[in-house]
Amino acid sequence: MPSKNLVQRIAVAVVAIPVVVGIIWLGGWTLAATLAVLGVLGAREIYDFGRRQGIEPLERTGWLAAAGIPLLAYWAKGSETHWAEPALYLGAVWLMFALTIAMVRRGPSGRPLTSVAITMFGCLYASGMLTFLIAIRHGSAAATRPMAFVLLTVFPLVITWICDTAAMAAGTAVGGPKLAPILSPRKTRAGAAGGTLGGVITALALGKLVLNRQGWSFTPGQLLLFGLAVSIVGQIGDVAESLFKREAGLKDSSTLIPGHGGVLDRLDSLYFVIPTAAGLYRMFGVI
Repeated sequence: MPSKNLVQRIAVAVVAIPVVVGIIWLGGWTLAATLAVLGVLGAREIYDFGRRQGIEPLERTGWLAAAGIPLLAYWAKGSETHWAEPALYLGAVWLMFALTIAMVRRGPSGRPLTSVAITMFGCLYASGMLTFLIAIRHGSAAATRPMAFVLLTVFPLVITWICDTAAMAAGTAVGGPKLAPILSPRKTRAGAAGGTLGGVITALALGKLVLNRQGWSFTPGQLLLFGLAVSIVGQIGDVAESLFKREAGLKDSSTLIPGHGGVLDRLDSLYFVIPTAAGLYRMFGVI
């Protein structure tokens, strides 16, 4: 009989996956606003890690940046008539504001350096990394080929989901040496190999049968590289988030999502996958 946790995970996935695809299809401000919400929730969990270790982040200042990064990114990306440079200056203004707040509220005895550092890291990690999704969804020809760019955006997400499932299945079936016994004791080397293989097969199959039929021209070599890179960095991202939780003495980043933990637990792989995918697409000349 399936465990309660497994039933919750499946139920959340059944609801969440169509919602994610729908938001990506809509794109625009809907996608940017969704990323802003996820960024704030993820930054909140990062800041909770810090507080558990005696570090007081500038929480509301960080939330402001986490919400603003995706919105500014879409504003800059969404129209050729907008001048993107003000977004960069706003980043500098935000940093000066954060330092001023730390100076006034923390003082030299209030660990202002660690306070500002975790504030900045929280919004960049939890929001900035996800914002590369906007660069993929709203590539140069997205207005005339919306379906092609929706599939391009969903592609690395599907590879990540399949990789995660294949890694779990291979790890359970084969067992063997642990991948990172201190950080993530349930992960095995066999699971990592199985997940990578599953991701590569998914990339080759979907790239040829789905993406290339929507007007893309990915070569087998490009799809192989894409599948390998996404599968590997996704698993690294998973273990990296475990590092933060172990330091804070937590099993899950929060209890926000039934059966899944927190936002960081659910998106840990994607924080590494989405910028990697955007970089590879840029290298391939498709965005």
